[in-house]
Amino acid sequence: MSDDSTPDGPQADCATLPVRHVSWWRFVGPAFIVSIGYFDPGNWATDLQAGSEFNYALLWVISASCIIGMFYQVLAAKLGIATAKDLARHCRDDYPAWLHWPLFLAAVVSMMATDLAEIIGVAVALKLLFGISLLSGAVITFIDVLLILLLNRWGYRIVESTFFVFLTTVAGIYIAEVFFAEPDFGLILFHSFVPDGTAWSKPSAIVITVGVIGATIMPHNLYLHSGLVISRVAKEKLPTKTFLEYTRWDTIINLTAAWFINAAILIVAAAVFHPIFLESGKVIASFEDAYETLAPALGSWASITFAVALLISGVASSTAATLAGQYVFEGFLKIENINLFYLRLGTRIVTMAPAILCIVLGMEPIDVLVWSQVILSLQLPFALFPLLHFTAKREYMGKFTNGIFVSVLGWVLGMILLVLNVVMLWQQATGYGS
Repeated sequence: MSDDSTPDGPQADCATLPVRHVSWWRFVGPAFIVSIGYFDPGNWATDLQAGSEFNYALLWVISASCIIGMFYQVLAAKLGIATAKDLARHCRDDYPAWLHWPLFLAAVVSMMATDLAEIIGVAVALKLLFGISLLSGAVITFIDVLLILLLNRWGYRIVESTFFVFLTTVAGIYIAEVFFAEPDFGLILFHSFVPDGTAWSKPSAIVITVGVIGATIMPHNLYLHSGLVISRVAKEKLPTKTFLEYTRWDTIINLTAAWFINAAILIVAAAVFHPIFLESGKVIASFEDAYETLAPALGSWASITFAVALLISGVASSTAATLAGQYVFEGFLKIENINLFYLRLGTRIVTMAPAILCIVLGMEPIDVLVWSQVILSLQLPFALFPLLHFTAKREYMGKFTNGIFVSVLGWVLGMILLVLNVVMLWQQATGYGS
């Protein structure tokens, strides 16, 4: 795909205009959906523990994670825009069978791990709000996600608008919670961008830090973003360079909003729960503990809105994971001419099976969330490294091939993330820092 060939007529005239003359809102949408994964229930668990135990000291980890996430999400979107093929399709078409089948299995495992966290989060939220069982909550999640995806019959903009409502609602709830929690904004500003060495004095800080990073850069989001942008490219017919610029800003703005929500969860935990830790040594890490503690601290409304926000983020991120599953199955298996509803239904059944099993076995929700992030950390290289490979190859990307700086930065960051994930796995296996 090249930006040298533009259509004749009015569309061509529009394409030659500077970017500022084309409505940015026409391109907003894909990053709304992707950003949901940056504050899913897995992130909530690590943020709650980080704020409760270490006050604001690990805010910089959230900032760094979101910036790195922006970098890789822009690359994923660029791959889809420049080649008109998503990451899964590239892996299937351009890698031999001995490589693309393991990549497919890794993608399926990552989607299962993602849905594990989302479904558990929704089930816990429904239990807190309505007192229903975790199993019933998981079944409800299965239904509501499919109902949201049915909105696609009226156009993809409806689905994107739904995600926008999700994003703004959760953001609004946490703006209110941050305001009433009365945090120290001076410390927040400082710790958001300056690493605090005192937090590393405890081994558990390393576990939490790596958990925050591992829960933020998620494999399914790379597949999802590379696929979502393709239909928008075909519809708008603008030069590739122009489209890339809009997509870059779409990603930066929406992931910045996701950063705020992620940070706000930690900030509220630090302001409300850290004093309890200092007094009693108790770390408020589970959703149930957070729900019960917020009411006496800020009022019953805070507990209710906390559970509502958890419910929304779980439903939204689970829906996004199902969409990612659609692209993974379509791309790796080359599924053609199949009703999308049935494909999404099948994807949903496959990915939610582990969550149902964990609930039936009576496993602790917080333990399930932690191990889901461990599994995700294992799968990250299987999506990240192919993305870096394809976007650095001129035969695929043409004039939009990654420059040397971007390629080197991408691989260096990727190796750092890989090492951190290995460290987290070792700590989880040995119990170090627990």
